[in-house]
Amino acid sequence: MTLNHIRPWRNIYRRKSRQIMVGNVPVGGDAPITVQTMTNTLTPDVAATLAQIRAAADAGADIVRVSVPDEDSAAAMKEICAQSPVPIVADIHFHYKRGIEAAEAGAACLRINPGNIGSPERIREVIKAAKDNNCSIRIGVNAGSLEKHLLDKYGEPCPDAMVESGMDHIKILQDNDFHEFKISCKASDVFMAAAAYQQLAEVTDAPIHLGITEAGGLTSGTIKSSIGMGSLLWAGIGDTIRVSLSADPVEEVKVGYEILKSLGLRHRGVNIISCPSCARQGFDVIKTVEALEKRLEHIKTPMSLSIIGCVVNGPGEALMTDVGFTGGGNGAGMVYLAGQQSHKLSNDDMIEHIVEQVETKAAELDAAASAAE
Repeated sequence: MTLNHIRPWRNIYRRKSRQIMVGNVPVGGDAPITVQTMTNTLTPDVAATLAQIRAAADAGADIVRVSVPDEDSAAAMKEICAQSPVPIVADIHFHYKRGIEAAEAGAACLRINPGNIGSPERIREVIKAAKDNNCSIRIGVNAGSLEKHLLDKYGEPCPDAMVESGMDHIKILQDNDFHEFKISCKASDVFMAAAAYQQLAEVTDAPIHLGITEAGGLTSGTIKSSIGMGSLLWAGIGDTIRVSLSADPVEEVKVGYEILKSLGLRHRGVNIISCPSCARQGFDVIKTVEALEKRLEHIKTPMSLSIIGCVVNGPGEALMTDVGFTGGGNGAGMVYLAGQQSHKLSNDDMIEHIVEQVETKAAELDAAASAAE
């Protein structure tokens, strides 16, 4: 029995969408919500681009997007796609021929922006290339690059204009008997993006790619993305997500998973529950958590760890985690395993010991999961 059966107030009922494939990764339907990021290397630098893709994949990225702005980038895509551990989405703007070249080079998906890709005839050529190469398409509507006729009609970027743009281009794909597509309606304004996505969810069954575009730096962008995407995911909207940060792509992946973990939509790695610390703390909580976050990055098994500075909330939190440590007195605290008091531990030995306990528990959970398959 899952926690959602025990606690129905935790249920999130996902919007029903069609399922498409991005390479070997299903998106939409009953598939897990996928996490994406985008490289920021120069694409013709194949070694640097692949290194960034592998780092993102190791952090948990299911799909990685690569910009294809010129011929040299398109030429590099063949080697990048062949060596990537995850499906590659080719990011196409302005030059429709780059979309054709990327599809032929092995891209699993083409991201095209309806506002700047060109005429319907050019879009049809891109569609044909996608069909011929078993490539899906993401219609990427952006408030900052809407078509002129829509700006003239609405006077400014707005949710209605964004959704109309998206639906116009869905029609072009469907008129060309192409149905392997997903769609996004991004804006840097949280209210505009959320309203556009809510409208979009009502008028199409296509998988929805969520994002708050140009969200900002690591802290501000994380907050904006968490508010915007978190509210939509809570409402059941969203099949794949990308957190757009002016930061290392690995950080985008980490934040994406934290958003999903906080809503119980997907779990990966150790979820550390820790207090902000105060004068009651029995050890340096902040430094301990910082150290544990780094030491436990290699754990991919979903599990929970509580690190609480004192006995006010520590024992209660530890009851609900796989491993826990609660600060006590005289330089020692209590270790909890599977919600039960286990043994006292010196603060001096806590980091190494907790890492050992988490690794042991992760191995047990992995073995149990393998036995159940």
